[in-house]
Order: sequence, then C-alpha cells, then structure tokens
Amino acid sequence: MNRRKFLFAGVALFSTYMIPLRTHAKATLKENMKIEKLELSDQEWKKRLTPEQYFILREEGTERPFSSPLNDEKRTGVFACAGCSLPLFTSEMKYDSGTGWPSFYDFIPDRLETKIDFKMILPRTEYHCARCSGHHGHLFKDGPEPTGKRYCNNGDALIFIESNI
Repeated sequence: MNRRKFLFAGVALFSTYMIPLRTHAKATLKENMKIEKLELSDQEWKKRLTPEQYFILREEGTERPFSSPLNDEKRTGVFACAGCSLPLFTSEMKYDSGTGWPSFYDFIPDRLETKIDFKMILPRTEYHCARCSGHHGHLFKDGPEPTGKRYCNNGDALIFIESNI
C-alpha cells in the first residue's frame, strides 16, 4: 500500500468513526446542560408557596383576571417561576394583551414544557416550568409578531426580579 492509499484509508476511517463520536459528545454535553428537576412532596410545596401559588402551580388553577400586580409591571428585569425562581421570561418579551393576565410573546429557551389540556373540552396547550413542573398558564396563537404567540401567565405563578442594568 502506498502513502496516498494509506492516507485516504486513514481519512475514511476517521470520518466513519471519529466524527460521529464527536457529534455524539456534543449532543451529550448539551443534554447534560439541561435544567435539573426539582421534585418536592405536597407538604414541602405547601410550606414553600402561598395558598394562591399552590393552587395555580401545583393544582393547575387560574387566578381571577386583572388581579395580579405583575399585569402592570413595566420595569426592566425577568419574570421567574414563583415555585423555584427559574427565570422564564424577560421584560422585553412582555406585552399588554388586554386579557387581564401577564402575557408574553416568547420565553427564555428551554425553560418551559407543554402538554395538551382538555379541561375546557377543546384542547389547549398548557405550559409548565421546566424545573419544578409548576403550572403557569396557556399558550395561544393570537400574540404579536415576531412569534404570533401569547403565553398567558398567572401572575401568582411568577416573581419579578428587577434588573439593575
């Protein structure tokens, strides 16, 4: 075997075995960066949350419209889960939907998980915190550009953390 054939054979072996391994390593690294789940007992959640927060986050309840002071929050900062303090939305993502609940057109990547909810007979997309699985609200397709989505959030399910920047 001459050097050229040996070199091509080496490149072929490298491409066949090493590139997929490197790609797998990157995928594994990304998977390892996932948010670690927070699992507590009902008793621990009841100690940690107010009765209103427990009703919304753990029992998938809904607060009355126009009852949350966060509906009118205009300062710069982040809106985090009241159950585990994971930042979910930035103030730039918030807008006034006129619905009576804090609304956002987008969320911080990898911070929310969704499932289909049939409580109102017709299916709706419900979303939860990716860390503690706390219920936050429902996703609708009537929001502003650029996403056209409305994340309709219960104010009691959020805490606001003001940014000093």
